[in-house]
Amino acid sequence: MTTALRMDKKIVRRFLLQTQSLLGRWPAASLPSGPEQVMQLIRTLGCVQIDPVAAVTGNQHLVLGARDPGYTSEYLHTLLSDHKVFEYFANAACVIPIEDYAMFEPVRARLRERLAPSLQGLENTVQHVLKRLEEEGPLPSRAFRAVERVSGYWDSADVPKTKDTSLALNLLLDSAAIRVVARQGNERYFHITESGLLEQGQSMTAEIDILAQRQALMDKYIYAYRVVDARDPRLGWMKSTAAERRSDMAARVADGRMIPLEVEDVATQYYIRAEDEGLLREMEREEPHYDPSGPVRFLPPLDNLLWRRERIVDLFDFHYKWEIYTPEVKRTYGYYAMPILHGDRLIGRMDPRLDRKTGVLTVRLLSMEETAPPVEEWITDFREGLQFFATMHGARSITVEKTVPKGLKKQLKSIL
Repeated sequence: MTTALRMDKKIVRRFLLQTQSLLGRWPAASLPSGPEQVMQLIRTLGCVQIDPVAAVTGNQHLVLGARDPGYTSEYLHTLLSDHKVFEYFANAACVIPIEDYAMFEPVRARLRERLAPSLQGLENTVQHVLKRLEEEGPLPSRAFRAVERVSGYWDSADVPKTKDTSLALNLLLDSAAIRVVARQGNERYFHITESGLLEQGQSMTAEIDILAQRQALMDKYIYAYRVVDARDPRLGWMKSTAAERRSDMAARVADGRMIPLEVEDVATQYYIRAEDEGLLREMEREEPHYDPSGPVRFLPPLDNLLWRRERIVDLFDFHYKWEIYTPEVKRTYGYYAMPILHGDRLIGRMDPRLDRKTGVLTVRLLSMEETAPPVEEWITDFREGLQFFATMHGARSITVEKTVPKGLKKQLKSIL
């Protein structure tokens, strides 16, 4: 039986930040950037979640920009158009390295089965869409003229307000008959999935059984999360019962692939990959020399670090909820509140809006945790981090409307 590791909470969170490319001096201006560097970063993270909400810019760009100081959205667009990455469901809709395409065949197979009746119900529209893509190449949704309005699965019940061609495109995309091959801003360009990619998935299905396929996807999940717990209903990015998740983790511990991790003052049983033990112990040895200073980073609501909210509470003592679906009058921190990472601590949130016409970045609320260090320990780093964030996203000036505590606003005026 593998012996559990007992580790201080600070060490575990630094390990997690290190594997998420979020630890160390920031920004590291000397590091080069470009499509290849961004590709390596996506491989390190496993995948990056896509979201079109753009209080500043899309989630995928904020995730990558929080880790690569030279990042621009064009680098990701280049990787997509060069077929180095693909878009599909992992944690949710994600950008995933193309070499992992076959690994997601279990997800595709489940969606194909579930969506078959809906596709059959739109058969004429589906055939029209596929024929145009085959004859004309990549096309955006706006290139198709609707014959009728239908109820998309994202619509209110029995309210037919979606173009039939838009629904067909989304159903074909989810079932992997087509895929996104380019983006211009948030606009997607669709094309028929190449036969080579389809054969990869079919080959995987033919060569290994369904259990092995699920295990491969579980491996991918664990690599992306690094510090995992069996309570997570998304564990392995496949539907499973709590008993199945516990059994799977127990089997991995029994054969030495996973190591139980007991975190000081945390009740939850966590696990790490056996190959990550060396890095965790190295960080434990380096603890006395750790320097928490450095400009802050601002993490978007769907950042990889935040995927498992319970883990953030356990390791960072930080409670986070994205309030996008909370009625405005009931919001505490704002529509797009971004956690603020300073060194190895989450010290507050900011709710930003970028007006691209005026070039003004407005921080509607800057709210610091009651447990945040004294302001003099982070305010200089905060100024540098916020100015860098503004410049990276094309802002020319910064306005802060409200702060918690109130007195912080006056202190900020002298540095912004």
